[in-house]
Amino acid sequence: MQMSVSILRQSLLGANFALAALCAAPVFAQDMAAPTGDVILTVSGNIASSNGNDVLALDAELFAALPQHSFTTGTIWTKGTATYTGVLLRDLLAAVGAKGDTVMLTALNDYLIEMPASDALENGPLLANLSDGQPMSLRDKGPIWLVYPYDDVAEYRSEQTYARSIWQLNRIEVAD
Repeated sequence: MQMSVSILRQSLLGANFALAALCAAPVFAQDMAAPTGDVILTVSGNIASSNGNDVLALDAELFAALPQHSFTTGTIWTKGTATYTGVLLRDLLAAVGAKGDTVMLTALNDYLIEMPASDALENGPLLANLSDGQPMSLRDKGPIWLVYPYDDVAEYRSEQTYARSIWQLNRIEVAD
């Protein structure tokens, strides 16, 4: 009898983990409507989901509908620390069904960086659109700044990571 109770507990535990995984699933771009406001970010390339013309176009409202994360860090470009809020690059790539090894990020001034998609980690880069709860203006590196938790992860305090910390980001392309 004790063995069957143990098996039942394991089955229920497994079902609870499966249910939790389903509840934690990210919002997928195919569930998103077309933007109604000014587009702040477009995602293109090797993606499975879009909201028109094989591109995912996000306005501030659609961007805010994606899973939001925050961390507090200092940067080499700003004084003191700030709390940055936005979407983890990892979550955005999952939401669009990215199927590529390279992510190309482009700023409004056409500054372009390339990085391996595998660098989009849980404790990795954040597509921040808020600094201390306020939208970031163009003057303040907005509308989106790819920020890393520099203070929390020593490896992120490197020339390579600083070069990838692109601000005024407005386009992401996923490539093979």
